[in-house]
Amino acid sequence: MAKEWILNSATNRFQLNSRNVGKVSEEIRKCSPKILQDWERYYYSHVYPRERLVDLGRKLYVKITEVLTAEINEITEEDCIDFIVNLVINRTFDGYMTERKTIYEQLQELLKLKIEPAPDEWDRLFNVDFFIRVGSKYVGLQIKPVADTAHIPEIFKERSLQLKTHENFIQKYGGKVFYVISIKSGDKKQIHNTEVIEEIREEIERLQSK
Repeated sequence: MAKEWILNSATNRFQLNSRNVGKVSEEIRKCSPKILQDWERYYYSHVYPRERLVDLGRKLYVKITEVLTAEINEITEEDCIDFIVNLVINRTFDGYMTERKTIYEQLQELLKLKIEPAPDEWDRLFNVDFFIRVGSKYVGLQIKPVADTAHIPEIFKERSLQLKTHENFIQKYGGKVFYVISIKSGDKKQIHNTEVIEEIREEIERLQSK
C-alpha cells in the first residue's frame, strides 16, 4: 500500500500521466473492449506504443530515487515539527477565521445592519462571536462551522450545554443569542439554517419596539 501511494503521488506530481499517456477515458470508450487484451492491443496500436509507457516508468524511477530521495534527505526534524504545528495551529485558525468572516458578511448583507465582532470576554462568558446593536440592547450571534450535515446534531447538543450562558447574555443585554450554522457548498461557505435569518429579524423588531 505504501509503495502504491508513493508511485501514485510521484506520478501525479511530475505529470507523468494525463497528457503523457493520452486521453485514456475517451480512448477506451472508442475501443469498447470485452476483455483486457482488447484494450491493450488497441492502446498500443492507436494511442502510444508500449515503449512510451516503459520510458515513462523509467522517468518515474529516476524522479523517485534521485529527486524525491534528495528532497527527503534535506528534511530535518525541525522542518517536521514546524509543519505539524503550522498545519494544526496556523492553518486551522486561518480557515476558521475565514469561514466566520464569510458568514458574518453574508448575514450583514441580508439583515442590512452592522454586525460587530464580540469582545473576547463575551466569547468566554456568553459563547457569543458577533453582536448586533439595537439601541441600548444587543443581539448575540454564534457561528458554528460544520463539515457536513452529519455533525449538526452535535451542534445542537452543544447548544443545550450553553443555554445558561445565553440566558445570562439575555439578562444583561436584552437580546437573544442565535446559532448560525455554516456549511461548505463547493468552494463557498453558506448559511445552512437559513430560517435563523427571519428569527434574528423578529428579535431585532421586538427590541426596537420596546
